[in-house]
Amino acid sequence: MEQVWLKNYPEGVPKEIDASGFESLVSMIESSLEKYADKDAVSNMGVTLTFRQLDEKSKQFASYLQHTLHLKKGSRVAIMMPNLLQYPVALYGILRAGMVAVNVNPMYTSRELRHQLSDSGAEAIIIVANFAHVLAKIIDETPIRRVVVTKIADLCPWPKRPIVNALVKYVKKMVPEFKLPNCDCFIDALIKGSKKTFTPVDIGLDDIAFLQYTGGTTGVAKGAVLTQQNMLSNVLQSDAWFKTLLDTDDETIITALPLYHIFSLTANCLLFTKIGGKNILVTNPRDMPAFVKLLKNERFTGFTGVNTLFNGLLNTDGIEEVDFSHLKMSFGGGMAVQPSVAEEWKQLTSTVLIEGYGLTETSPAAIVNPMNATEFSGCIGLPIPSTDVSIRDDQGIEVAFDEAGEVCIKGPQVMRGYWNKPEETAEVLTEDGWFATGDIGIMDSNGFVKLVDRKKDMILVSGFNVYPNELEAVVAEHPEVLEVAAIGVPDEKCGEAVKLFIVAKSDALSKEEVKAFCKENLTGYKRPKHIEFMKDLPKSNVGKILRKDLR
Repeated sequence: MEQVWLKNYPEGVPKEIDASGFESLVSMIESSLEKYADKDAVSNMGVTLTFRQLDEKSKQFASYLQHTLHLKKGSRVAIMMPNLLQYPVALYGILRAGMVAVNVNPMYTSRELRHQLSDSGAEAIIIVANFAHVLAKIIDETPIRRVVVTKIADLCPWPKRPIVNALVKYVKKMVPEFKLPNCDCFIDALIKGSKKTFTPVDIGLDDIAFLQYTGGTTGVAKGAVLTQQNMLSNVLQSDAWFKTLLDTDDETIITALPLYHIFSLTANCLLFTKIGGKNILVTNPRDMPAFVKLLKNERFTGFTGVNTLFNGLLNTDGIEEVDFSHLKMSFGGGMAVQPSVAEEWKQLTSTVLIEGYGLTETSPAAIVNPMNATEFSGCIGLPIPSTDVSIRDDQGIEVAFDEAGEVCIKGPQVMRGYWNKPEETAEVLTEDGWFATGDIGIMDSNGFVKLVDRKKDMILVSGFNVYPNELEAVVAEHPEVLEVAAIGVPDEKCGEAVKLFIVAKSDALSKEEVKAFCKENLTGYKRPKHIEFMKDLPKSNVGKILRKDLR
């Protein structure tokens, strides 16, 4: 497919990135820590670390890994915590020591945690105390030999630290009892590290930076091997693309999505380190009233999220009192942004909700709408710098413009493969570097890509392809629908029939009203045969609706 998207490239955005200024992702991080030393880097619970403090503390943690734990370059070290100040300190310490970061969802069950730690071969883990009891159940069945436990407020100053930590443990009772061997507390780890000199490590582009696990919603999670080059490339690609909006040295982004997720990791943590911006970390964005209260007290220029996050905020009391006058960039990814949500967000904030697309395997950004867009397009955008996109059929042959096929991506951000899984790697990654995403999309003659759905989520009704995203976007426009998910269920007559799961805004909404609305807006075979009302929909850690749980 010819690179037709180049004719619509945003003005000022290079077609290719130039990574020659950095030897690795780590050299980029260290350059920013020095360059922006006196600027604010990260904030959480009313406490802020400057880039200088982040530099010092991450270096102390790197020294601790080297000299106390005696870990070597290439050792895998797991991080299991929500958005706290400790996260970037631990992350940058691991990377600066030449080790491999293994991000772990804190909400994992013992079974899921055992699989990821065993599969990755992680030798050490940094874990927040609230979830340490989960690790305690299975640690003997994993390669973990050293544990660092941190409490929620460990990097808060005195007396806030002991007060908050005591409140969390004894009043809110959010820290179940646990016993773990070979355990250090996070503060002691920094103290021990400060007493030894950090030894700089020779780190190159081919070295592994992350084992980022993915696919847990569709089966056993696999570790995407993301190299220093993969991650550095995607930060530089994102920087080149976003620079048309984020063009000053005074940018602040709301980081509500968890940093252990690839979207927030790259778009918020790493990118804003690159540009000297500030991350405001939200530890529990699901507490919407508290989230809105936080927003009322902050000045921010950037905001990233998924559709359910934006929708949740729009339906939370007090959101209209938030000052959005400084907001330049609203960016949605991780799942399809619904037009109704994008429209409401624009009315509230006066900014267009820019949609982008990527996957864990692509570090993640690959296709993004121009940042100067004046309206929500419903497309996922154009390939970003140094990225090729091809739409292919089941035989791997490229289809024509405006025809549906699997979205395939090639670029420096595409993973090396799945950790210790050559067969699974071969299924999605060709020898010449094309990654098959498993997503169905179309590309128009201007190079814009529109995502239709996941291959496996497609519903086949009497031989017709029905895409849940389309149905959900239509039904979400009903004024009484808060959230909606569509799946296919077995049907003797049609093979499959459409079933909707709806969270209504009130009890006034009926199945008959939904069916009438669908009849008015959808062709016959796309209309739901079954409708079920629910109090809430199952979601992943970043707010993606889990259709597989509904199935």
